[in-house]
Amino acid sequence: MHKYLLGWLLLAPGFALAQTAQPYVIKGTVGKLNAPAKIYLVRGAELADSATLRNGAFELKGTTAEPREVRLIVRRRGGLKNAYGAVLNYRNLILEPGTIVVSTPDSLPNARVTGTQLNNDYNRLLAAYKPMTAKMDALGREAKQATEAQRNDPAFQQRLNAKFTGIWQETRQAQLGFVRANPNTWVSLNALVQVGGMGVPQYAELAPLYQALSPALKNSPAGKSFGEKLETVKDIAIGAPAPAFSQQTPEGKTISLADYRGKYVLVDFWASWCGPCRQENPNVVQAYNQFKSRNFEILGVSLDKENAKEKWLKAIQDDKLPWTQVSDLKGWENEVARRYHVQSIPQNFLIDPAGKIVAVNLRSEELQKTLAQLLK
Repeated sequence: MHKYLLGWLLLAPGFALAQTAQPYVIKGTVGKLNAPAKIYLVRGAELADSATLRNGAFELKGTTAEPREVRLIVRRRGGLKNAYGAVLNYRNLILEPGTIVVSTPDSLPNARVTGTQLNNDYNRLLAAYKPMTAKMDALGREAKQATEAQRNDPAFQQRLNAKFTGIWQETRQAQLGFVRANPNTWVSLNALVQVGGMGVPQYAELAPLYQALSPALKNSPAGKSFGEKLETVKDIAIGAPAPAFSQQTPEGKTISLADYRGKYVLVDFWASWCGPCRQENPNVVQAYNQFKSRNFEILGVSLDKENAKEKWLKAIQDDKLPWTQVSDLKGWENEVARRYHVQSIPQNFLIDPAGKIVAVNLRSEELQKTLAQLLK
């Protein structure tokens, strides 16, 4: 799991629970590696520290005013250009005051991290990911071993994408399950913020988990910040009236959400430059073809820019998207995207005939299943 999903989850920003910087030590062994092999400590986008391995041993010292999820990376030949590129020899851990011990006979993904309470808690969260790790490893091998014909086959890519989405959903549920069972640890706040940072936070799902956190966590700067973020998306929670909007088609015709009143409509945010959006489009086309005769429509909202209008039009044609498309061609500043708090794409909202949001961020089989249940 953490070779793949945890890599693209990135590292959450530092969350303050204390104001005074206190010392930490990270020490341990990585096999019996020697120079030029180095170990790096990465905090977000910052390369915080490094050390040359001597017979596998290393020690990193510093101070921190707050817990933080960080990443250790080993480079056998030294040198680190991109902490989030194709680097497999890494291990995330929680940086906190105290002595943190990292030991592995070979590589960091197999490392045992001990010494502090938050790392003990984090280890339990990682253990919850283990069932998904094997699935993701197998998916990675399947993608790597694919023939050129398979790599160029949209059906094959669609199948891989559906598998990835399923594993991602399982991982997300594992995170939320951990938060539910462990409301008093900073690791739960960190996990909740990570889940809330992927797309639009689902208020109805996340607000009860946030409210169940300990008062200390909720009153921390990070806890307050996340609570405020949840409040900002309350207006697009499931069950809330969908915010009204109007935008223009490529031909200049103004289309309003109100035009779809009385039907189920999927408001689908995407862009021509968005790889995951383009990979998901065949699933959306399939759902449209299956349910279009049952009071169901789709309204595409593009986050392309004015200078990419032709690419937007070409993507509509290439992906064979038959439903109405609108955009103000302002990219991430698209007024509808801002109104719906869209921070990543693909993102979608399913709206019922009464104009209320009934589902958010439906993908692959989940989209088909939800529509089948609603459009009996």
